[in-house]
Amino acid sequence: MRTDDLVAMLATGDVSVPRRSASRRIGLAVLAGLPVSFLVLFFEYDGFRRDIVQAMFWPMFWVKVLFPLCIAGAGFVAVQRLARPGVAPRQAWVGAAVPVLGIWVLAVVAWFASPMEERMPSLMGQSWQICAFSISLMALPVFVTTLLALKGLAPTRPALAGAAAGALAGGVGAAVYALHCAELTAPFLAVWYVSGIAVPVLVGALLGPRLLRW
Repeated sequence: MRTDDLVAMLATGDVSVPRRSASRRIGLAVLAGLPVSFLVLFFEYDGFRRDIVQAMFWPMFWVKVLFPLCIAGAGFVAVQRLARPGVAPRQAWVGAAVPVLGIWVLAVVAWFASPMEERMPSLMGQSWQICAFSISLMALPVFVTTLLALKGLAPTRPALAGAAAGALAGGVGAAVYALHCAELTAPFLAVWYVSGIAVPVLVGALLGPRLLRW
């Protein structure tokens, strides 16, 4: 086909894509990566915490699970918008920041409400050394599948798109890890969970311009 014919066909033909195709593609990417995250949880971390049924009656357990899921939800909105040329993420970043600010406020309140001798234990817990790494590891499958999905779309701001993919994956990874992790104090979550989520965000921002370039 000659170039002139191709240009004419694109100019006069129907080149629209199905509505919500980007959302479906990103959603399928998450569904593809999520089982692998659970496989890592079960084979490398021995699965759910043993008292998970009892823990479900504790409010902080749900705080630990839901605040990263809110970040993941905001990341999903940002990714599917940034996957399309000329579409701004709008308030999606605010949706990611609000849960982080919320857990930080809760951590400050808990810190100053605790006796001095309990403050550092509530911050460090028993697993601070592995928490951020574990969240990043749980996030990796969703991160990879989301970047692959973005690669087949049309992001025009690859650094932002990569960061959004990291927020989506980091939130999912933190929520999965929360089903195993025994820590429940707000200072621990505010520092180590947020750090674990931040790792794929930063990696995505760095890799985006290299991997998502047209």
